[in-house]
Amino acid sequence: MPYPQMLLPTTVVGSYPQPDWLVDRATLHHHGVPRAHAHDMWRVVPDLLEQAQDDATVLAIRAMEKAGIDIVTDGEIRRESYSNRFAVALDGIDADNPGDLVNSTGRVTKVPRVVGPIRRVRDVETRDAAFLLANASHATKITLPGPFTLSRQVKDEFYKDEEALAMAYADAVNAELKALKATGVDVVQLDEPWVRTAPEAAKRYGIRAINRALAGVEGPTVVHVCFGYAAVVSEKPSGYSFLAELGGTAADQISIEAAQPRLDLGVLRDLSGKTIMLGVLDLGDATVETAETIAGRIRAGLRYVPADRLVPAPDCGMKYLPADVAFGKLRALADGAAIVRRELAG
Repeated sequence: MPYPQMLLPTTVVGSYPQPDWLVDRATLHHHGVPRAHAHDMWRVVPDLLEQAQDDATVLAIRAMEKAGIDIVTDGEIRRESYSNRFAVALDGIDADNPGDLVNSTGRVTKVPRVVGPIRRVRDVETRDAAFLLANASHATKITLPGPFTLSRQVKDEFYKDEEALAMAYADAVNAELKALKATGVDVVQLDEPWVRTAPEAAKRYGIRAINRALAGVEGPTVVHVCFGYAAVVSEKPSGYSFLAELGGTAADQISIEAAQPRLDLGVLRDLSGKTIMLGVLDLGDATVETAETIAGRIRAGLRYVPADRLVPAPDCGMKYLPADVAFGKLRALADGAAIVRRELAG
């Protein structure tokens, strides 16, 4: 189905909860957001894993469509994290012998090592996109980690130059995006949460890397930024350190987290001309919002963004939520958007 033409089409950021029969959720939470391999999170033996992931993907698509979501994804069911499925598939990467990355709080994370030129040597998510198209009756979207974020999640032992590394990733992402669009998927999205954690580097070369990744890719295209999964990051800032700059990207849409951090939506003025994918589901609260609560958050967005450029969505991926909570929130999202749509129609 083509991209919806009605006002306020609803979508998801990317992920949907993986079934307990597919993943060990305690192991998933232990890994946090894995950068290298996390094979131990899967409950199914390797020979049957792809079949099990296919079955779970169909369930995720059906849940999103039953909830009333207009633009659905594959739920990222096959992924250990939003980024590592693509990241570890590239040439020049050693994910089997990971290195250590120390963040600003001193936490050590196991990450892939860059040991040679970054190259995309095979399709990575094209089967995922084709499977989504074969099983969805609504418009479709597939996501990829963005080049700037990818460059911040590795130990670079080859380029020894941040910008060169990001640009190499941009070329790999661009090739994958073009292959994904060739499947017929309606929307492609780059996840770039790390631009806000390294704003100075992002200002130097982040926009150029994103635009290089999007070059020649037909729209609709999206860049998503957030403060991290609610299950991993509970205390969130009330503003972005890197947002207005995204107005300079080639992306048609900018996706932002707004509900949990109670974002001052006045910042949307800085993105005039872009369609805004607005986070109106608080994933840090296990309570399922009412449709009227969601409608109120959408109305707040409409103070700054015209209705034909607003796409209501969750704040972030729903991977870590209980399935019943995720479904309830998506139904509230669809119902809330329908309320405001009726109001706009008079």
